[in-house]
Amino acid sequence: MNDLSHRQDGAAPSTAEDTALASEVTELCARLIRFDTSNYGGGDSRGEREAAEWTAGLLSDSGYEPVVLESAPRRASTVVRIPGEDRDAPALLVHGHLDVVPAEPADWSFDPFCGEIRDGVVLGRGALDMKDMDAMMLAIARSWARRGVRPPRDVVMAFVADEEDTGELGAGFLVDRHPDLFEGVTTAIGESGGYSLHLPDASRLYPIAVGERGSAWMDLTARGAAGHGSRPGPDNAVATLATTLSALAAHRWPVRIVPAVAALLDGLCAHLGITVDPADPASLAQLGEAAKLVEATVANTLNPTMLKAGYKHNVIPSEATAGVDGRVLPGAEEDFFATVDALLGEKVSRSFHSFAAPVFADHESSEFAAMAAALRRADPEALVLPFIMSGGTDAKAFARLGIQCYGFGPGLTPPGFDAWRYVHGVDEQVLVSSLEFGVRVLEDFLRSDPLTVRSDR
Repeated sequence: MNDLSHRQDGAAPSTAEDTALASEVTELCARLIRFDTSNYGGGDSRGEREAAEWTAGLLSDSGYEPVVLESAPRRASTVVRIPGEDRDAPALLVHGHLDVVPAEPADWSFDPFCGEIRDGVVLGRGALDMKDMDAMMLAIARSWARRGVRPPRDVVMAFVADEEDTGELGAGFLVDRHPDLFEGVTTAIGESGGYSLHLPDASRLYPIAVGERGSAWMDLTARGAAGHGSRPGPDNAVATLATTLSALAAHRWPVRIVPAVAALLDGLCAHLGITVDPADPASLAQLGEAAKLVEATVANTLNPTMLKAGYKHNVIPSEATAGVDGRVLPGAEEDFFATVDALLGEKVSRSFHSFAAPVFADHESSEFAAMAAALRRADPEALVLPFIMSGGTDAKAFARLGIQCYGFGPGLTPPGFDAWRYVHGVDEQVLVSSLEFGVRVLEDFLRSDPLTVRSDR
């Protein structure tokens, strides 16, 4: 493991409370990792209740009044509202999930749930997805309580379950059953944005997520005639499904540039002095690390992910099923499903395992400008641009309440630290210096009044 803990922004904490905040966020992140909150899907999870209660206990000890809500046995989320100076101003939601994807200990070089601080990094599953953000939220709330700080508007913090599956036992449950917790909230920030990427000219890009492709997880079913495996089977469900899946996988979805992706490409090309063809992977490579932000968001996608058929080698089954993962750009739903249905034909039907529509927010809003300003105060050379996430987060649930959702979990890493390698991967870790940078930027944004920020982009 490389020691990548050196500071990147060149600024030391300015007060004793800043120093305490930086120290506390690291300890909180390590402690959260020690809760094994693995989410295996299908309602099977560990440790969320314990993590939610521990989080609520820290908030209660600081004088807040959190609530712990259980959607199913031991599937718990914690929500707290921190009163602002102007109780009538539109409120802000900050959300993070407590669950993590499973980790296979045999594949790791350390215990996935050790929560150790070693050589300038915090080690363990969830370090980047997303107990780092949870720790920032907790550290800021506790720091405000110690100092008697009130943000300019109400800030609702939600530490939720089940994001790593469908989210219905976490954010979905809160939105459907307890929408009163989010009364007055007009904007939300969550994971997947505000972190640094290094461009080919050695400058730093901080992308802020302003939307997400929709998630269409579908079950495909082919039906045919059952029969003996030794005889011709012209109406073979397995063969029909295999042919259909091959057609789906081979389909080349047309390039479709939505406004936020256009703004990202325009900003990058102007900054780097280049032109890029978004349909050409070789051309996109000119963007360096930023190519990953573009390549999966210029078109819809669909990937086969699961297969099931038959029970015996010598029996042709009457049914074969597959699972597919479709991702849909904002505004492209009608074309996506029309294309899927045409490729399925008459012998294969589809049904939703789950569907969450695409979401998007205004990248020219005062909220976006306030996030960009906070980043530039911490890193004056920051290039801040919008992007669309290729995957999804709990933003899809909170958007159902009419909330404008952004991805903004600040962080700063040096060249060569590949965060994408660790998210859902082996030996997950977060730099202590990135946590310290992130908590300062996040607090700066939370204490700013977006209506007073002028965008200079």
